[in-house]
Amino acid sequence: MSIDLTGRVAIVTGAGGGLGREHALALAARGAKVVVNDLGGTRDGSGGSSAAALAVVEEILAAGGEAIANGASVTDYAAVQAMVKETMAKWGRIDILINNAGILRDKSFAKMELDDFKLVLDVHLMGAVHCCKAVWPIMTEQKYGRIVMTTSSSGLYGNFGQSNYGAAKMALVGLMQTLSLEGAKYDIRVNSLAPTAATRMTESLFPPEFLQALQPTDVVPAMLVLASEQAPNRTILCAGAGSFEAAHITLTQGVHIGHASDAPEQLAARLAEVRQREHETVPESGMAQGHMELTKAMANKK
Repeated sequence: MSIDLTGRVAIVTGAGGGLGREHALALAARGAKVVVNDLGGTRDGSGGSSAAALAVVEEILAAGGEAIANGASVTDYAAVQAMVKETMAKWGRIDILINNAGILRDKSFAKMELDDFKLVLDVHLMGAVHCCKAVWPIMTEQKYGRIVMTTSSSGLYGNFGQSNYGAAKMALVGLMQTLSLEGAKYDIRVNSLAPTAATRMTESLFPPEFLQALQPTDVVPAMLVLASEQAPNRTILCAGAGSFEAAHITLTQGVHIGHASDAPEQLAARLAEVRQREHETVPESGMAQGHMELTKAMANKK
């Protein structure tokens, strides 16, 4: 199976460096026309410059590809809409959206200012919401779309000092879960990518020898699969150092306890049984939990 993106149009946010740059270059190399979006700010989101995005565009053009630069902040919905309008005017369609833009403002929760918490959510979560909202009508009209959310193990599993980042990254998985359901009938497939890579976002988290092994290019194959015509839907794909995994949000079989006055005590006594992972499932939607609970309740009523 060859991943050929000829004729496709892709928007990559945060594409001026790191993972975003590699994503943009790889999409272009596979034939896609690419919007290289980057505000050009620092790691904490301050400042701005068009130089990084323009440099990536020059790389793509030099290799014979097609690309344009865009400096919209993903936190500014009007600016995102203008970017989408510009893309449509130039190429007439948008097939792929890689929500990659992000910032870090790490501190323990006790020491973190709420403004820093909100800003990280605004960039990661609302930035993706703005971009998805702007391209959604186009993708539904053309009955085709591939959207990739950049999540993180910090959101899936937690990481000390990253409560804001982790909350935003897990929220993106929640957004994916619903958009993947709503977009299915239009062949809009929405997935999440959890990368491990040496970028300016992670350079302080790993020792030098680990950073050498965690090349951003190693994440690109997972992105290309999720951006391709053959992409899955509603998948959390993890990638780093040449390895690939999938993460799942599961539901255990649990137990039926009922409505007795000592239900809290019974639950405490049987908590290990409730948490038992044998025969756990990956629900097709949020309705599965209620369906399972009602089924058990009705069975115990008979």
